[in-house]
Amino acid sequence: MMDTFITILVTFFAGLGAGLGTGFAGMSAAAVISPMLIIFLGMDPYMAVGIALSSDVLASAVSAYTYGKNKNIDIKNGLVMMSSVLLFTVVGSYVASLVPQRTMGNMSVFMTFILGIKFLVKPVMTTREQMNSISQKERVIKSLIGGAGIGFICGFVGAGGGMMMLLVLSSILGYDLKTAVGTSVLIMSFTAFTGAASHFVIGGQPNWFVWTLCVVFTLIWARIAAVIANKASAKTLNRVVGVVLVTLGVAVFIFSLVQR
Repeated sequence: MMDTFITILVTFFAGLGAGLGTGFAGMSAAAVISPMLIIFLGMDPYMAVGIALSSDVLASAVSAYTYGKNKNIDIKNGLVMMSSVLLFTVVGSYVASLVPQRTMGNMSVFMTFILGIKFLVKPVMTTREQMNSISQKERVIKSLIGGAGIGFICGFVGAGGGMMMLLVLSSILGYDLKTAVGTSVLIMSFTAFTGAASHFVIGGQPNWFVWTLCVVFTLIWARIAAVIANKASAKTLNRVVGVVLVTLGVAVFIFSLVQR
């Protein structure tokens, strides 16, 4: 009975953090859920990542739907970037297999924290008009190049895709923050599905009770966050995204220290 209660408690807070990160900032659920399942439930790391990616699929999809309904998503260029991300993720994974492990292990945690500080100190205040002033050709080229960099780093390090996408979309492609997050979660829903499927095919079936709780809790909080984000002003959203990223970055860093 106590084990069941602890499982529900851990998955609730894991889903809370992952859902808020996904709905507000387009962050991958794996960055929050994986360490919590590993540390507090003693789950196999490979299976924990598979469950985290599964949680990401529906959470990102429902967030993308919410952002799309509010016209805060760029489907055309999002699909261009996604194809580049998926291709170079494979390249990055192959390169990673050739070099010693334990390289750049905490990069995604550090990046989450720094990106949160960035949104608090220097918010993204790009308007829709400024975003649309970039030519379609330039946007496609930047999407392909940015996607290649994101995919390679994600494949090499094993994490950080959502944060990298948010940074590239807002800083390099010049998207306003809502469109950047909306496009990021659209891409993440497909990449997370690919990752989750491969994990379960290779590693076998997950603990379905833990899987269900993580998926449901993450989905609920991602939906809530996405609805709030689309109603918020650009200034408020920058602050919320900054606080969420800094908090999650610190929390995941603490989890990693506990694991050691």
